[in-house]
Amino acid sequence: MGAGGSLLEVSSLSKHYVTSRGRLSILSDVSFTLTRGDSVSIVGPSGSGKSTLLYIVGALEPPSTGTVTLEGIDPFSLDDGALAAFRNAKVGFVFQDHLLLPQCTVLENVLVPTLVSEPDVTSTKRALSLLERVGLADRVDHRPAELSGGERQRVAMARALIQNPPLVVCDEPTGNLDHESADTVMSLLFELHAQENNVLLVVTHNTELAARCGIRYRLNNERLESA
Repeated sequence: MGAGGSLLEVSSLSKHYVTSRGRLSILSDVSFTLTRGDSVSIVGPSGSGKSTLLYIVGALEPPSTGTVTLEGIDPFSLDDGALAAFRNAKVGFVFQDHLLLPQCTVLENVLVPTLVSEPDVTSTKRALSLLERVGLADRVDHRPAELSGGERQRVAMARALIQNPPLVVCDEPTGNLDHESADTVMSLLFELHAQENNVLLVVTHNTELAARCGIRYRLNNERLESA
C-alpha cells in the first residue's frame, strides 16, 4: 500500500497528444489520493478530459508525465503481460455501454474476467452471488438481447466486481438509461460499493449520481478542482 494507507495515488499527472496542429493538452498537474471506502465523482463539460483521466487511473492508457500507483504499484512500469494481468485483477470497469458479449449468457458474461485462469467453483459461486445481489438471479441463462438496458448495466456491475478489485471505475454508468433504471443502478452501485469496501471512481454528467459520492471533483481547464 502507499503512504498513509492510501490505496490509489495520482501525482502530478498530465496528458497531451501530438497532432498535426501541434500539441494538444488534455490534463495538467492532476494529483489526488484515495483510500478504501472512498467514493469519488468527476464532473465537467464534454471534452474536458474526464474519460481520459479515468482510463489512465484504470491503467488503460499511460500518462504523459506523472505517476499512478494502485496498492503501491505503478502499473505502467509493468510489461504488457503483467499490466494486463494487473488491470484484470485490480480494476473493475463499468462503461456507459455495458459491453456485454451478445453470444454469452448473463452468467458467462460475469465470469469473463476470470477466464485468464482455470475456471473454478469459487468464481461461479461469487458470480451467482453477485447476480443475486443485483436482482438477476433468475436471469443467469438469458442473453443480453433478452434484457432491458438497466438489467444489462447491472450485469456489467456484477462483472466489474467478480475479481473483488480494490478499484472500480465507472464512465457514465447511467448515461444510456431512463430515469427509473438510472435510479436503480445508482442505488445498487453504492450498495455494492459499501459491501465491497473498494474505491469507487465515477465520471458522470448525472448531478444526482455525482452528489451521492463522498468526494466530488470537477475538471476545468485541464485541472482537477473540488466541486
